[in-house]
Amino acid sequence: MTRHFRTLLDLSSAELATILSRAHALKAGRGRAHLGEAQPRPLAGKSVAIVLEKASTRTRVSFEVGVFELGGLPVTLIAKDTQLGRGEPIEDTARMLSGYTHAIVYRTFGQERVETLAKHARVPVINGLSDQFHPCQLLADLQAVGEAFDRRGGDFSGLRAAWIGDGNNMAHSWINAAALTGLEVVLACPDGYRPSEAVVDNARRLGAKVRVVKDPAEASDGAHVVTTDVWASMGQEEEARDRQRAFEGYLVDAALMARAQKDAIFLHCLPAHRGEEVAADVIDGPQSRVWDEAENRLHAQKALLEWIVSQ
Repeated sequence: MTRHFRTLLDLSSAELATILSRAHALKAGRGRAHLGEAQPRPLAGKSVAIVLEKASTRTRVSFEVGVFELGGLPVTLIAKDTQLGRGEPIEDTARMLSGYTHAIVYRTFGQERVETLAKHARVPVINGLSDQFHPCQLLADLQAVGEAFDRRGGDFSGLRAAWIGDGNNMAHSWINAAALTGLEVVLACPDGYRPSEAVVDNARRLGAKVRVVKDPAEASDGAHVVTTDVWASMGQEEEARDRQRAFEGYLVDAALMARAQKDAIFLHCLPAHRGEEVAADVIDGPQSRVWDEAENRLHAQKALLEWIVSQ
């Protein structure tokens, strides 16, 4: 049976722990490559399609470099330049790419598009981002948390993450992470921008410790991780002015970070708007792990690719 990575919940807790542990090892091993150590090439002779319906920097570069370093051939497709962009059904694209490649990374809009591709593909499908979930980013984020608190085995019990801002695809993925890792997640979101109740309820049924509040200070109190995202994501540009009004008071600044644990870290999936959702002295300050987090997209996705093509 073909395994897919549509959300974090396509993994068990043990599988997530295996991938995170491997990501740490791959990161350390890449640093030793200049010493002549042989690097793993599990994708030798294989190709991976990277289909982008949304603009991308980190997703494209990290997957292209990752596939290459694992010995495979990355084939990047900008959807507007393909038949998919001219109206070819997703089902047909799935069947066609399954005959050419050994896995498909799909960065798209609605989650239903990821689900449709996965339903009709004969090879693994990896969600590179949808409007509802961003599971690859959470692999990188969890790797960063593991590095900061020496929790490299995937068990984050006793740690608490504060999400500040929009209840978006990143918020949903943090909620799913709570169901798999023991991490407690408290989300501070203004009215009208809370996460999906269905996502929250499902995670709670799986044992997640999740709370949704309105006050960013309440969420940040005692947190080990404080994290946020832009207020207007891709496709929401026309809502930017309304969102700025709704998110007034949700800036992650030094005062908010001071409410967290003394050793708390700050994360952001990028790109960031300094002075809007995060203060410059936070994202560029000593508690920020943003650049480690960004680099971890490469290592975590390499670990995911290794795992998923071996299933």
